[in-house]
Amino acid sequence: MQLVRGYIASLFDAEFVVTGFKTAVFVGSLLFVINHGGALVRGEMNQERWLSVLATYAMPYLVNVYGQYSYRYKLKEQSSLSGNVKSARSTH
Repeated sequence: MQLVRGYIASLFDAEFVVTGFKTAVFVGSLLFVINHGGALVRGEMNQERWLSVLATYAMPYLVNVYGQYSYRYKLKEQSSLSGNVKSARSTH
């Protein structure tokens, strides 16, 4: 549960937001053109499609921040494990 809480907090962490936002704009825009470009040009955008557009931009942000968070979490875990190994070696 701590991992999930940490991830949710990381969604608003300044360290992750900039990269997540850039990724969301770039990938989300590509996906928007692929999935909704024709409907936009034809004037067929409705409320359901605009909600889908929100998901189109939100998903790359969520995935990017998750990747950043899980990588840092893993590094922190490895660092604490190697610290424990070093301290165990120094006591023997």
